[in-house]
Amino acid sequence: MAVKYPVYLFTGFLEGGKTHIIQESMEDKKFNSGEKTLIIQCEEGVDELDPSKFYGQNVYLELIEDEADFTKENLTAIAKKHKLDRIIIEYNGMWPLNTLYENLPDTWGIYQEMMFADANTFLSYNANMRQLMVDKLLNCEMLVLNRTPENIDKEEIHKVVRGISRGCAITYDYPDGHVEYDEIEDPLPYDLDAEVVDIPDEFYAIFYRDLSEDMGKYDGKKLRFKGIVARDKQMGPQSLLAGRHVMTCCADDIAYHPMVCIFPEPTAAKTGDWITFTGKIKVEKHKLYNGAGPVLYVSNTEFAVKPAQEVATFY
Repeated sequence: MAVKYPVYLFTGFLEGGKTHIIQESMEDKKFNSGEKTLIIQCEEGVDELDPSKFYGQNVYLELIEDEADFTKENLTAIAKKHKLDRIIIEYNGMWPLNTLYENLPDTWGIYQEMMFADANTFLSYNANMRQLMVDKLLNCEMLVLNRTPENIDKEEIHKVVRGISRGCAITYDYPDGHVEYDEIEDPLPYDLDAEVVDIPDEFYAIFYRDLSEDMGKYDGKKLRFKGIVARDKQMGPQSLLAGRHVMTCCADDIAYHPMVCIFPEPTAAKTGDWITFTGKIKVEKHKLYNGAGPVLYVSNTEFAVKPAQEVATFY
């Protein structure tokens, strides 16, 4: 079904600045130039929206305070109350984003997803609510850090964000009104231009995420990595899965992240074997991917001992 309503999604925790930026946006005639806009607030913070200052009287406000009420049926009913061009959602930072993703009506599509946070408490939130921080940053296009102090540890913030997402832009908004952007170089911890791209054990998680986000740059590359085997009879005697278990933020989200490996002849490798694989990646359609994905055409294997850290992480 075609998307009818573009959704601007504002995430983050209380006092992160979500309401403030929505207020500023709706007062700006460049952003609010007559579009009929529905704003759905999922929490009430210290600041309140002031519709009397909005540019034009074309904005509708709705409040959903209970996560159980954030349903496809309720969202559809709210949209039917108004003639709309677009939707802004100020999401509750304590609710998992899957609640939103799974309940968006079919005609709603996320146009932009941004996270807002107080720079002074960002690292503390990450230390104490790591799972919620990962949840909000994983698909975020831009992180805006408000009230940035002059002594902000940009290296540490960069490390935290890049441990979750390589694609999220980082913006620092200072009290005096000037804005700075994260320009820290973020090279891959392996040589993608080498004749054989060696993936060190400790960087498998980074490799797999980068491969998932930009498969094209790996297409045709010769690769060597260590992985644990998973066999499936339906794949036949010349194919298997090989990869690592990856932990993004905590033990609850550990998941197996493999790729399809195809051998020139039947292989005796068994589920649970640790093997170092060498081969060429081709990005092509495969039934296990439900579309295109990375397929390693294996040229060499060596039995290996499992890594010192069996579960791959981003740190």
